[in-house]
Amino acid sequence: MKEAIVLAGGFGTRLQSVVSDVPKPMAPVAGRPFLTYVLDRLGRQGYDHVVLATGYLHEKVEAFFGKEYQGIAIDYARELSPLGTGGAMVNALQHCHGEKVTVLNGDTLFDIDHNSLIDFAEEKHTRLAIVLRKVEDAGRYGSVEIDGDGRITAFREKDPASGAGFINGGIYRVSRSLFDGYGVGQPFSFEKELMQQRFHDEKYYAYADGAYFIDIGIPDDYRRAQTELTAL
Repeated sequence: MKEAIVLAGGFGTRLQSVVSDVPKPMAPVAGRPFLTYVLDRLGRQGYDHVVLATGYLHEKVEAFFGKEYQGIAIDYARELSPLGTGGAMVNALQHCHGEKVTVLNGDTLFDIDHNSLIDFAEEKHTRLAIVLRKVEDAGRYGSVEIDGDGRITAFREKDPASGAGFINGGIYRVSRSLFDGYGVGQPFSFEKELMQQRFHDEKYYAYADGAYFIDIGIPDDYRRAQTELTAL
């Protein structure tokens, strides 16, 4: 079974001026929820089980997708109170069957070859592999640095003056054991408390991919998605 967790509980604070009645991943793009574009691609990449980690307005996600979407079995891991990205992942893992799973952000589309990510994680024998994307304005996101072997060597904070660089593309291949020590229902940030605090002690790996990338978290990019996604 090929499994993925999609983090779909975002409030969409920065999109409130444009979209206010649905969670951010359900924001309409060219007449259908953004999340359908993400799931369509997962289906084409061979995933047959997806867990949607929901929170804010979870009922709208569940009502739209139900138990199955385009041949993908859908389960839901609902947050009753905010868990952060890490807590949401641990909660969603309770619905997964395998030891390893791919995790994606539900408000970002990064059109990578998922088999390449899976093979990379296996080759490096790592519990965490991520995909990076080079952008012209890394300062909006914060950047990631790697050595010649692909091991992560630094996470840089957001800096408006930083210019081009490699950012975390929001797609991870993780082992269940990576979360040992974290309890179900325990809020924590995956990025800050697990990735950024542990990469010195454990070998985490990343590689860059130039595939199409869009993050609909701000109104300008959300508007851009309206035309770009229909053209893909």
